[in-house]
Amino acid sequence: MKNASSHTLRSLAQPRLRDLGMSTAEYAIGTIAAAMFAAGLYKIANSEVVSDALRHLVERALVAPQ
Repeated sequence: MKNASSHTLRSLAQPRLRDLGMSTAEYAIGTIAAAMFAAGLYKIANSEVVSDALRHLVERALVAPQ
């Protein structure tokens, strides 16, 4: 019983080598997902609605209250 307990404690204390980092496939999927997210944000930020809203916000901020 002592031998099984010490083996369990050792295995919990040592990280598994296969779980130390991401693989090439995980990097590729993460890179593709980040690029798609950036493309979506670019389309939204450059849309006419957002552009008009930002322009209106800046104009309101620059006009001094009377």
